[in-house]
Amino acid sequence: MDYKALPKIELHAHLTGSISRQTLRDIWAPKHAAGLLTIEDPALVMPEGKHDYDLKTFFPLFSSYIYSLLTDAPSLTLATRSVLTDFAADGVTYLELRTTPRRVLSPDGSLLLTREAYVRTVLDAIDAWERDHAPLSMHTRLILSVDRRDSPADAAETLRIASTLRGRVVGIDLCGDPCARAPGDERGSVDVFTPVFKEAREQGLKVTVHFAEAPVSSTDEELATLMAWRPDRLGHVICLSPEIKDVVRARGREGGIGLELCLSCNVQAKMVTGGFPGHHLGEWMGAEGCNVSLGTDDVGVFGSPLSNEYRLAAEHFGLSDEQTRQLARQGINSIFGGEDEKERLRRIMW
Repeated sequence: MDYKALPKIELHAHLTGSISRQTLRDIWAPKHAAGLLTIEDPALVMPEGKHDYDLKTFFPLFSSYIYSLLTDAPSLTLATRSVLTDFAADGVTYLELRTTPRRVLSPDGSLLLTREAYVRTVLDAIDAWERDHAPLSMHTRLILSVDRRDSPADAAETLRIASTLRGRVVGIDLCGDPCARAPGDERGSVDVFTPVFKEAREQGLKVTVHFAEAPVSSTDEELATLMAWRPDRLGHVICLSPEIKDVVRARGREGGIGLELCLSCNVQAKMVTGGFPGHHLGEWMGAEGCNVSLGTDDVGVFGSPLSNEYRLAAEHFGLSDEQTRQLARQGINSIFGGEDEKERLRRIMW
């Protein structure tokens, strides 16, 4: 099978984690030459071929490095366009990109971009890319992420922006370092975000959450809180107790739920045991009402495009070509882009 030619749906991709290393260097080089940056060359910080980041080294890569490159609208625009081009070249026909709205400050501390301006810059880049590539069939929507480290006020601001830009923004997400708001964190648990996610549902926005990503964020109490938000999709779904697995399966049987599973990210970051054959994709593929969608998570970091994720799934789980196509189609019912987009995908993928 030609896995690049296979029409694919990408539902779990973080914007900043999807930027290629070459694009990071293209952003870094002119700023460094102009004396605007003192951080190291991306080629040294993220050498080609290095993909074995774990949860301890992964999150600082963004907070201490990648965010320091995306300090203005032109850089953010270049990064977004590059990410879209890479996904389209890999045969993705529908993409839901996610990003956490960020305030961007100049070196002297003055405000360059508000959170809303940051999101509008990304949306404008998406719109311009789609106009420039009209013959291509990839459509892109945006999800805004609430970081676990955010304050309740930050989360409320993210919801306000999502509501203001609804249509191009199709949902909100909970993401970030699993250690944040884990048991014992003085900032409190993820329950502080319950009012925001409840309000998002009432406004008709879709909801996805990073779910049971690591043991520290996988207590039954936390996962029950997240399930009480009635999320439309769950990301990662790794460290579940039998009781919570039953809750997820029941949601699938009752009305369906999307599962965003990321093979290479989970294996390379040692989030699962048993390598690719031991990945929980095999457990969830046939679960009633649980619509599995493969995702890259952070292809710029882990180096596995979506075509390779399908190749890995076929190789390690013995999928025939038709079974691989069926797996790719499972994500259709879980997209946040509406019924017209689902019909477009059905025409393309059958």
